[in-house]
Amino acid sequence: TMSTLGHPSLAKRNALPIGVALIAAALITWIVTVQRMRGMDAGPGTDLGGLGWYLGVWVTMMAAMMLPSAAPMVLLFHHISSERQRREQSFALTCVFVLSYLAVWTAYGLAAYGLYRLVTYAGSGFLAWNRGGPYVAGAAIAMAGLYELTPLKSLCLRHCRSPLHFILGRWREGRLGAIRMGTEHGAYCVGCCWGLMIVLFALGVMSLLWMAVVATLIFAQKVLSGGEHLTRVFAVGFISAGIWVASAPGSVPGLTQPNSGAPMRAQMQMTLTTPSTGKPTEKTNGIKP
Repeated sequence: TMSTLGHPSLAKRNALPIGVALIAAALITWIVTVQRMRGMDAGPGTDLGGLGWYLGVWVTMMAAMMLPSAAPMVLLFHHISSERQRREQSFALTCVFVLSYLAVWTAYGLAAYGLYRLVTYAGSGFLAWNRGGPYVAGAAIAMAGLYELTPLKSLCLRHCRSPLHFILGRWREGRLGAIRMGTEHGAYCVGCCWGLMIVLFALGVMSLLWMAVVATLIFAQKVLSGGEHLTRVFAVGFISAGIWVASAPGSVPGLTQPNSGAPMRAQMQMTLTTPSTGKPTEKTNGIKP
């Protein structure tokens, strides 16, 4: 029953297995991400490769970046589930909840990939880095900063920071209930963090440095005490960063300049074999003209 929330020892005992599983999953996905993405940062407009390769990297990235900040919600879901179901069923339901949550982020990644392909196929030369690329990247980062000040951002952030309210008010039984709750929580999480992901795309989606920075900002805002007050700080920071990238991108620390000749595996290897087709596809760096 819901009253078991008042028993700390029982809550800790229920949370231990899933807590260990979350830590292990986050650690493994970070290791895999580092191995797969090392040397792939070509800066803003990095070529996303074939769909199958991109999806594999994206899902791994999302697990690595989002599981730590989603841990409070997952642990509370597992605790309530373990009190309402048999022990072996509660772990399965928690896995369904987490997979449904990640499925929403996968849909976001697919939408971003579709937009990227649409832009590249349109042959928008003004997006080239030596033309309008810095202004587009800077504007995207500034837009993410402005979103931090919107009511929708505040609503989604409150949801992510208040798992108990969601669990008590939106509880659904069984596997379908876990799917529904995981999907709903994922939608709120996307609403809270999509702007931060735009920042990652704008700075270099294959950059391990910017991935770690964005993941840290997400965790601080969603989990740490006082994180709800960081929206204004992020807004000022992102707007300032957007202006910096647009006006003097070469002076931004850690920002790879597309086609700059930096020592990257993506630049040394001009072709990429995609797992889905096995055929070599052209590998380009930077925003395509």
